[in-house]
Amino acid sequence: MPTIVRLHGPGGRAVLLAALFSATTCAQAQTAPSLSFEQALQRASERAPMLAARRAGVEAASQLRTSAAELPDPRVSAGVDGLPISGPMRFQIAAEPMTQRSFAWMQDMPNAAKRAARRQGADARAEREKALLVMEQLAVQREVAAAWLARWYAEQRLRLFQGLDDENRLLRETVNARVAAGSAMPADATMARQEALMLADRRDELVREQAQAQAALRRWLGDDAALPLAGPPPALAAERSALQAGIGRHADLRVFEPMQQMAQAEVAEAESMKRGDWAWQVMYSRRGSSFGDMVSFQLSFELPMWAAQRQDPQIAAKRKEAERIEAESEDMARRRREEVDMQLAELDELTRKAARLRDAAVPLAAERVALALAAYEGNRGDLAGVLAARRERAELGLRALELDARQQALRARLNYLIAEQR
Repeated sequence: MPTIVRLHGPGGRAVLLAALFSATTCAQAQTAPSLSFEQALQRASERAPMLAARRAGVEAASQLRTSAAELPDPRVSAGVDGLPISGPMRFQIAAEPMTQRSFAWMQDMPNAAKRAARRQGADARAEREKALLVMEQLAVQREVAAAWLARWYAEQRLRLFQGLDDENRLLRETVNARVAAGSAMPADATMARQEALMLADRRDELVREQAQAQAALRRWLGDDAALPLAGPPPALAAERSALQAGIGRHADLRVFEPMQQMAQAEVAEAESMKRGDWAWQVMYSRRGSSFGDMVSFQLSFELPMWAAQRQDPQIAAKRKEAERIEAESEDMARRRREEVDMQLAELDELTRKAARLRDAAVPLAAERVALALAAYEGNRGDLAGVLAARRERAELGLRALELDARQQALRARLNYLIAEQR
C-alpha cells in the first residue's frame, strides 16, 4: 500500500509547494536539450552544406553511368530531290516524275573500345565522387570534434578559474580584516586588489577562448552550438600501429585510385580513336505514280589515316596525365605519412608532459601554496609569496587542461583520417 502524507496548515502547504517545485525543476533539468559529442557529429553530418553538395555530386555521377556507353541519338532527315523550279510544273512535287521525296534514318556507331572506355570513365568518376564524399565527411567530423572539444575544455578552464576567483575574494576579506586588526600592512590590501585586476584580465582571455570555440561550433550546428554540452569527452585512442598501417586507406588518398582509373579510361578512349567509328543509314524514297518506291542502305566509315599528327599526340598527352596523377598520389601518401608521424610524436610529448604535470608539478604547487599561506598567517611570510604561489598553482591547473585539450584534439584528428577505423 502506498503511503499517503497529509499536510495541514500554512507550513504544510509551503512544504508541498516546495516539493512540487523541486520535482518540476528536476524534470525540466532531465528533459532540457543538450549537446553531446556524438550528437554534434551527427547533426553536423546532416546539416553541413558541403556534404549536401558532395551527395548531389555522387547522385549526378551515378546517373551518368547509365548513359555513358549508350549509342548516340539517331538522326532523321527528310528531303526532296529533283523539284522543278521553272516550266509548267515548277514547284509541283507530284507532277514531275523525276521528283523524289525521301525519308532517312541514320545511326552513328562508335567503336566498341570507345564505348567501353567511356563506361569505364563514368564508373571511375562515380567512385571518385564517393571518395570525395567520404573525405568531406571525415573532414567535417574532424572539425566538429575539434570545435566541441575546444568549447568543453574552455568551459573547464573557466570553472577552474572560478575557484581561484573565490579564493582571491576570501583572501581579500581576510587581508582587510588583518589590516583592520593591525596584523597586516595596508599595502597587502592594495596588492590583493591588484591581483583581482590581473585575474579579471585572465578571465576575459578565457571567456574569449570559449566564445571563439562556440563560434567554430556554430559554423556546423547553427543555433544548436549554444546548447549546454552533455557529458565528458569520449575516450579517443590513437593506435600507432593501426594508423601507420592504414596510411594507404587515408581519406585524402582514396580519391586518387578512381582518378587514376579515369585517366586510364581517357587513354583507352584516345587509343580507340585510331580504330575509327562507323555509321549506317536507311532511306525510303518515293517518286511519281509511274515509278515504284525505293529503299537505299548506306554505310560510312572513318579513316584515321594521319594518326601521327592527330591521335598519337592525344594518346601521349593522356598517358602523361595518368603519370602526373600517379606521382601526385605518391607525394600525397608521403606527406600524409609524415603528418601522422609528426602528430604521433607530438602526442607522445604531450602525454609525457601531462603526466609530469599531474604527478609532480601540481602537488608541489599545492604544497607551496599551503606553506606560503601558513607562513603568512604566522607572520613569517609576506602576501606577495602567497599570491605568487596561488597564481602558479592556477596556471599549472590551466596548463594541465590545455595539455589535455591538445591531446584530445590530436586524437580526434587521428581518429577521423581513415573511414574503416571509424
